[in-house]
Amino acid sequence: MGREAPTHLAVGQVTKPHGIKGEVFIHPLTDHPEGLYAPGVVLFPAGPGAEPDPDRPGLILATVRPFKDGFLVRFEGVEDRTQAEALRRLELLAPVEALAPRGEGEVFFHELPGMRVEDTAGVQVGRVLEVYELEPSVLLEVMTRTGKVLIPFVAEVVVDVQLEQRRLVVDPPPGLLDL
Repeated sequence: MGREAPTHLAVGQVTKPHGIKGEVFIHPLTDHPEGLYAPGVVLFPAGPGAEPDPDRPGLILATVRPFKDGFLVRFEGVEDRTQAEALRRLELLAPVEALAPRGEGEVFFHELPGMRVEDTAGVQVGRVLEVYELEPSVLLEVMTRTGKVLIPFVAEVVVDVQLEQRRLVVDPPPGLLDL
């Protein structure tokens, strides 16, 4: 029940234009923005949740500067506010091979759907259907024998992630799986 591995992952979202010279504010969607937000890097625009359009060229970062909880970026060829406005709400994708390798104990969210979910006693709970990146935590939608449940993806509940075995081990608080 695995999905095909994506070729690109979302690393940021253009939220709005900034000023009149073509800059946009980027909200990063990665824990490791270093290397991705630098002059000369090419990111690929797409609608939310979409793959990059092969007929649409990548956007080359011309200038980048940290700003609040994101970056102010000007792309090559985007010279004014009108051109910047056309980028509003686009996701910025990077090729998977351009991303920093997964660190110890890290997981990419696209790897979770299809994984088997078991409790600490080894009893199968279900399979991950979807991952929802919400505040204050990420939620896993899991199909169980009795229906769908949402499980917080936090260390207190998801106690082990075994990527090679495609298995998550959960220690849910009482009643969580009964919802």
